[in-house]
Amino acid sequence: MSDFDYDLFVIGGGSGGVRAARIAANHGAKVGIAEEYRYGGTCVIRGCVPKKLFVYASKFSEEFEDAEGFGWTVGERSFSWEKLVTAKDQEITRLEGIYRRNLERSDVELHDSRAVLEGPNTVRLLATGQTVTAKYILIAVGASPNVDADLPGGEHVITSNEAFHMTDLPEKIVVAGGGYIAVEFAGIFNGLGVETTLLYRGEEILRGFDMDMRKGVHEEMEKKGIRVICGDVFASIEKDASGVLTGKTKGGEILTAGQIMFAIGRSPHTNDLGLEKAGVELDRIGAIKVNDQSQTSVPSIYAVGDVTNRANLTPVAIREGHAFADTVFGKKPWTVDHSLIPTAVFSQPEMGTVGLTEEQALEKTPNLDIYKSSFRPMKHTLSGRDEKMLMKLIVDADTDKVLGVHILGPDAGELAQVLGITLAMGATKADFDRTIAVHPTAAEELVTMREPTERLRG
Repeated sequence: MSDFDYDLFVIGGGSGGVRAARIAANHGAKVGIAEEYRYGGTCVIRGCVPKKLFVYASKFSEEFEDAEGFGWTVGERSFSWEKLVTAKDQEITRLEGIYRRNLERSDVELHDSRAVLEGPNTVRLLATGQTVTAKYILIAVGASPNVDADLPGGEHVITSNEAFHMTDLPEKIVVAGGGYIAVEFAGIFNGLGVETTLLYRGEEILRGFDMDMRKGVHEEMEKKGIRVICGDVFASIEKDASGVLTGKTKGGEILTAGQIMFAIGRSPHTNDLGLEKAGVELDRIGAIKVNDQSQTSVPSIYAVGDVTNRANLTPVAIREGHAFADTVFGKKPWTVDHSLIPTAVFSQPEMGTVGLTEEQALEKTPNLDIYKSSFRPMKHTLSGRDEKMLMKLIVDADTDKVLGVHILGPDAGELAQVLGITLAMGATKADFDRTIAVHPTAAEELVTMREPTERLRG
């Protein structure tokens, strides 16, 4: 008989924790899991899934306009924020039910409670005060949106968490931030008819992505009517008796809005988790330190997902959770490769990327061939919309290996997923060149670009 109540206890019912729990249980482990809010985590409940639904909704405003170029007559139309939020909530409830049922089918014991560490092998459930023991503990509690606690009037802002549950859609909104969450929500609000401003402290939005893509998204956002202000931040925010917010920036801008949303990054959700009591080491921003096997400084405690601040994406958390369970309980050790992660930004237009940016590639090799193509998507030849598609290949000139592929335009995220396979297999430019094009598609441009637009040497 085991000396512990569980072989594995998981704290956090998001994508990474749920995957680890199910795989470990399938390997024969006795598993318990605790979630204080709703199963599915940030991605399902207040992140990727509801955001993508909102993106779909926001695109219809342009689709109605584009239809006229194809001979359709679109009559009177209106939008109901209340209906969208209700439909979104119904879908999230359905998905949470699936998460719960999948755990139950795997014989994982569910605890609807916040859980904290009491030691290397002990967890306390705050809802009941009960303590349970486990041979291994996995922490998968994710991260929380940041706000500027020192900003005068900062209590008046919302984050992406609250944006999904607003009772009314404001006439004006200011989104503070320049990462993918800020850019995506700016596109959502603009598409739904809200006068939208994006305020970002950096010189250009979407830090960390390829510069050509960053500039391309910025340009297209402004074409769609979004005001983008770079190199500035809020100095103060005031709220009047009618609820109108007035934000003053350090650069002298005065921005009035019905809502101000902060999307300035996320921090690991490690406060008051008992990590210090258990002896788990954190880094300078409060993320849990782990090795390649997701093991913390305490041998019996592991951590996966955003709480480790490695690559903060849902599919990465899922892979980390799976690798942990296979390694510890399935006698099939493996680790996650964080060096090649296909990524989509659901900006408008959409961006898909896999591999190195041009800036990153230059740090690895001084000799690059850059292939770029910018063109109007076929759809817009009749719709008349002034929107460009951009494709970029980054090739090691010495080995012919494709180091990065970056796409801006319709279905870029779908393309990035397939391209991720080719780069993971080590595809060369010659491999792309000998692939027959699919016509007429935008993607055929990836295999028909023959001459570099730039040759970088030395």
